[in-house]
Amino acid sequence: MKIYLSADIEGVTGVTHWNETDLEKADYTPYREQMIAEVNAACEGALAAGASEIWVKDAHDSARNLIPARLPRQVRLVRGWSGHPFSMMQELDSSFQAVVLIGYHSRAGADTSPLAHTMNGSIHLLTINQQEASEFLISAYTAAYQGVPVVFVSGDQGLCDEIALFNPKITALAVKKGVGDSTINLHPETAIEQIRSGVSRALQGDLGALRIDLPDHFDLEITYRQHMKAYEKGFYPGARQVGPRTIRFETEDYFEALRFMLFTL
Repeated sequence: MKIYLSADIEGVTGVTHWNETDLEKADYTPYREQMIAEVNAACEGALAAGASEIWVKDAHDSARNLIPARLPRQVRLVRGWSGHPFSMMQELDSSFQAVVLIGYHSRAGADTSPLAHTMNGSIHLLTINQQEASEFLISAYTAAYQGVPVVFVSGDQGLCDEIALFNPKITALAVKKGVGDSTINLHPETAIEQIRSGVSRALQGDLGALRIDLPDHFDLEITYRQHMKAYEKGFYPGARQVGPRTIRFETEDYFEALRFMLFTL
């Protein structure tokens, strides 16, 4: 069994402030350690369920957070950003049997995490077919584009609530809850244990039952925090500016939606 894992940090237990997510800040080190521990736990759960190969995408900021020697030997680690439209799901293809997402978080515009955002801080709101979009949704659609089901996600409670509405068959583990500018967190060891056992159980179920169908049409709107961005990005081929801070793009091909987001987010 070949498993794909994408890892972020804002949905890791304990992470509360932007300084704790920044490679250049002193506060970063203990939360990097927890990110590594949660990714390791997911890998261990996958191996216990019969995985023979795991590809891990370091998908936070610099994409240089995970330390290769700290991961299981069965892991191939994708570090850095290639520039491919799959972005946080780089190298995913139809040869994988399942996708696991670790450390994911609430979407831009949500009030369920002090670190809520979608892709970067310049975005006020992203919608896909009138649905407010998170990085989870973008990644889940990318997985569906390749015919691979997302089976397990860890992150904050707000994200897990979104997943329950999107596809309740996905195992969603809340390791934290955002309240205003604060977070309420599971103990790090508890989070690690629950991720390990949760991934193992999720991979032993009927993976085919978790596959989703992509929409036939994609209508994307991006609202930026600054109007200058909308003016600039509105020149992307096929896009149009529909408000002072908003651009719109429509396509039947999700890869074209991903290409649009690569150049405009």
